[in-house]
This record gives sequence, structure tokens and C-alpha cells, in this order.
Amino acid sequence: MISQHCLKIEILSSLSSELIMRYVDVGWMWDKTSSDPRYVSSVNVQWEDVYRALGNLHGENQKLRIGLLNFNSTEYGSWIQLFSESHFSIVRLEPVKDSITPGRHLKLPCTRVAGWSRDVARLHLQLSAAKLAVTSSKRNQKVHVLFVTDCFPLPNLFPCKNLVRHEGNAWLYSPDLKALREKLRLPVGSCELAVPLKAKTRLFSVDRRREAYATILHSASEYVCGAIAAAQSIRQTGSTRDLVILVDDSISDHQRQGLETAGWKVRIIERIRNPKATRDAYNEWNYSKFRLWQLTDYDKIIFIDADLLILRNIDFLFAMPEITATGNNATLFNSGVMVIEPSNCTFQLLMEHINEITSYNGGDQGYLNEIFTWWHPASPST
Repeated sequence: MISQHCLKIEILSSLSSELIMRYVDVGWMWDKTSSDPRYVSSVNVQWEDVYRALGNLHGENQKLRIGLLNFNSTEYGSWIQLFSESHFSIVRLEPVKDSITPGRHLKLPCTRVAGWSRDVARLHLQLSAAKLAVTSSKRNQKVHVLFVTDCFPLPNLFPCKNLVRHEGNAWLYSPDLKALREKLRLPVGSCELAVPLKAKTRLFSVDRRREAYATILHSASEYVCGAIAAAQSIRQTGSTRDLVILVDDSISDHQRQGLETAGWKVRIIERIRNPKATRDAYNEWNYSKFRLWQLTDYDKIIFIDADLLILRNIDFLFAMPEITATGNNATLFNSGVMVIEPSNCTFQLLMEHINEITSYNGGDQGYLNEIFTWWHPASPST
């Protein structure tokens, strides 16, 4: 188990002796000579919550093998007292290369100040947890990851569908190791393309019946013709995936019929108001895009804005994880074209924080960039 306390992270699994030596023998994580103040956590570990979060794991016949990441010596002693029959290993972080964060000051993860969701230290800890979970796993053996943090873990690295239990600031996950392994093969930075421009081969997804292109029309009908043209452009590229369009009551029955004739499967939605938008502003209802995550009869969605035309087949993007998108500016992605993985709990996550998180541009793009900070760049020509 990996536990993250500033995030603190605990990984529950059977850590091999080879893995222990690889991560542990470099020294104790709380040594003054090796500790990094950027990763020091002020999170107060609620041990009762941790114990409840682990639930029945500590009641199984076999002893737990626990790897601890980013816990101090006092907390290490508390782990020993709480699970005296378990085997513990102290896990060291691999250093961050200077090229990843040139000249940038790293704030403490989850300090609840502006930009907390973009902490490179926070990303570093969670990527390390994911890497250790994948490396420590054995065939047909479950690995659990426990985060101790006041902030939700990265939703596209540790998705809520893998959340086993949440107690206070303790988050217990049972990750899909195959999916996690694939994600770890993707570039970490935002300057390297997840889908190279001149790739010799293209990835292909498995179940085409559970994949779809989607768009949304709400609050006004000006883009109905654009959506009809978008559907035609997708079909002209040779794609046979479903086409799904979300519409509200501003789209008339006649217009809906036209959309269906063009190939769209029409879904009626209730709009979602942006609580920080002024009345009748352009961005008042653009959080309605979050309804895309409720399309749970599909595993993957390629969202496109209704005013876009697809000039070449981009079905290969269905093989990419959430969020794969084109870049907008520096470390930000453009939400006009993106790959998402529908999930009711992800939708709930988006809804739970709309009053707390401020969008940098006042719209859905800015908000989604604060939630999905670890995204994967597609080709700018997509």
C-alpha cells in the first residue's frame, strides 16, 4: 500500500525484496541530509479514519506488506502500532529532473491556495505511487493504494471507480493495474505528444460498440447547422462510431429531428449553471458539458465542439486515456476536442467542487484544467 501525506501514500501489496532494495536502501526518507522541504506535509493523519478505510484488509489471513511513502518517523511508529503484524518498507522518491520544473518553486501539495492542483510535487508523489503499485504487483494479486490527503487524488490516474473507501482524508484505491501500467507509459510533461505526429503504427481500441463521438447544444440553437455538418464530416472520414448529441429544451423538436437525420443520437439534458457566472453571460450554462460524464453506456467519448469539422479519421484517439486533448496554451489543454471516460462518480466529483474551484477563464475549459491537471497531448493537427 502506498500512503500519501502531503499527500502521504501507502501501498498494500507483497513487495519483493528486490523492490524493497531498489526503493529503500538509498536511505530513510526523514533523514535531515536527504529530506526535501517541498514535500514536507502538514496534513494531520487521522488514524481512526485510516483504520476504517482499510476495512477488512487487515483482517485477512495473510500479513499485509506495506510500503510507506512520505511519512515521517513518528507516523512510521504509529503504523507499527496500528498494524503490528504487518511488514513495512520505507519507500524513497526518485528525484525530479531539473528539466521537468526549470526554476519553478514547488508549493506544498494541497495547500488550498491558488494553483494547488498543479503542484509538481503532488504529481510526482502520485506518479511514484502508481509506479510502485504496478511494479510491486504479482500475478492475480491485488494491490491497494492509500492516500492521506485533504485533496482528491488525480482523477485520471486514480479514478473514482477504483475508490474502495473514503474516510476523512484517507482514500483507499484498488487500481486497475493494466490500465495504470498503460498510463505510466505516456509522457509526463506536456511538451511531448502522447500520439506522435509520425507514428509508424496507430493504437486501436477493443470494443467499438462502447465508443462514441459526442457534442452538446444548449441555451441557443445557432449551432444546430454546425452540429449537422460535424456529423457529416465524421462520417466522411470513414468512422462508424455512434454519434451522440446532448441538447436542452432550447433546441426545438424540428431541430432535433434534423440532428437525428444527420446521424446524431439525441439525448435530452438539464443544463448546469456556472455558479460564478453573471446572469445571461456567455458562460452561464457552459458547465452543462459535465453531462458528458453521464454517458455511461459508453466507455470512451471523443468530445468535439459543435462548430468543428473533422477532416481526417481520428478513431485512434479512442485508444487513448482520459484526458487526451490538444494543447491550448503552455500547460493547459483545449476542451474543444478531448477524450473522456464517462463515469457517474467523476460527474459527482465535477459537481462537488464547482463552488470551490475557480476556472481560469470563467468557463468549462478552465475548470476542467484544474481537475484534470495530468493530461495527455494529442497531435495539434488532430
